[in-house]
Amino acid sequence: MQNQDSFWLKIIYIFSAILVIAVAFLILGPRPEGLDSAIDVSFLPKANVITNGFTLFFLLSAFYFIRKKQITKHRNRMLSAFASSTAFLVSYVIYHWFKSGPKLYTGDFTTLYYVILFSHILLATVIIPMALITLYRGWNNQLTKHKYIAKITLPIWLYVSVTGVVIYFMLY
Repeated sequence: MQNQDSFWLKIIYIFSAILVIAVAFLILGPRPEGLDSAIDVSFLPKANVITNGFTLFFLLSAFYFIRKKQITKHRNRMLSAFASSTAFLVSYVIYHWFKSGPKLYTGDFTTLYYVILFSHILLATVIIPMALITLYRGWNNQLTKHKYIAKITLPIWLYVSVTGVVIYFMLY
């Protein structure tokens, strides 16, 4: 089992690193001419905040169900949280492929905005491998390891979901 864990943990770390680099490139890197108007993606930020809201709901309800020892409901909510986070990421990547660069903040709370944004970006980067490892360990019934990492993963994932919504409302 240790060899199999080692293999899958390496895959998770490599996949997470590639994903983070790809997202950073899509936001900050150069893009081909004419993509800004190729497809109307103006609705995607609203879709992103909705999927973040769903993720938040699924995480909180999964926590509730595990506290009540309703394992099947917990598992289903966690898989739903993972699915809604994945939908968010796909939507986010599509939006940033067709829209160049990040939207600039023009509100009155610049310092607060950038503190929230920086912490959100940092923890969103960290949560990718953590969520995958937590999911992997739960799926493989490594319950002791799953519980250990889940206690760290949940608050970070909740923070990333909440701050994603906050950032949306500060920008739009």
